[in-house]
Order: sequence, then C-alpha cells, then structure tokens
Amino acid sequence: MTRILFVCHGNICRSPMAEFIFKDMVEKQGRAKEFFVASCATSTEEIWNGIGNLVYPPAKAELAKHGISCEGKRAVQLRKTDYVNYDLLIAMDSNNLRNIHRMLGGDPQQKVRKLMDYTPRGGDVADPWYTDRFDIAYRDIEEGCRCLLEQL
Repeated sequence: MTRILFVCHGNICRSPMAEFIFKDMVEKQGRAKEFFVASCATSTEEIWNGIGNLVYPPAKAELAKHGISCEGKRAVQLRKTDYVNYDLLIAMDSNNLRNIHRMLGGDPQQKVRKLMDYTPRGGDVADPWYTDRFDIAYRDIEEGCRCLLEQL
C-alpha cells in the first residue's frame, strides 16, 4: 500500500482538496485498496485547542460541484512521525515545501515533492484563500493528482 500525505499551509483548502480528489480518482479506478491518503497543515492557524477547523466552505463547495465529499475532514498539523508513516509527502507550493523540510529536519529519503512537479508544467498550486479562485485550484490539483497517479 502506498501512503500519501498532501500538505498545505492550513489544511482547509488545497491539501484536503487534493486528498479527496485523489481518493475519488483511485476509487473510480478500483484502486482504492492500493492507497492510504490523508492531508495536513504546516501551520496551526486553523487548529484551536487541539481541534482543527473544517474544510473552508468555498473549497468544500468546489469539491461538491465535482461530486466529491469531504464531510467531517478537520485540519491537522504535520508531525515528525509522518515522515516515517508516509511514502510521499506532497506539498502544494514552494513555501509548503520549505516548511516541511524545516519541520521534519530534511528529507533524506527524497519523499517530499511538490504536486505540480508531477505535471509537465510544474510550479505551485496558487492558494485560493488569497486568490478566491477555487476553480483554478481544483483544476491544478486535479491535474497534479492525475499525473501523480499515472506515475505510481
């Protein structure tokens, strides 16, 4: 089983979108049993008294437009033990990548990558929290997840 952890800043927009888009893809391909998929944050901004916020409503709505539910998902923070527990840690942007390396103390097994690096165009998934373009974030994340799955 391949264990994948998608990571963004707050775990309320991009990384949960990636988690549930990827889960939907592998389910539709009959490959769900081949993967364990989760998501987390590099920050604690969306976690209060140990309880994470739910997926941001516009992100949840964008997933729902595509028939994907993220019901019950709450923000959680990246832990050092995640490096051992996952085969791939997939960042949404360069800042996430930098923070993951800092939090984990490096990447000796080369498990940490950016999602868009799996696509021909590379780059970052722009944060829809700031751009308000959840449709573009969905498009980029879907492309990244599709290309990632093709390479696995």
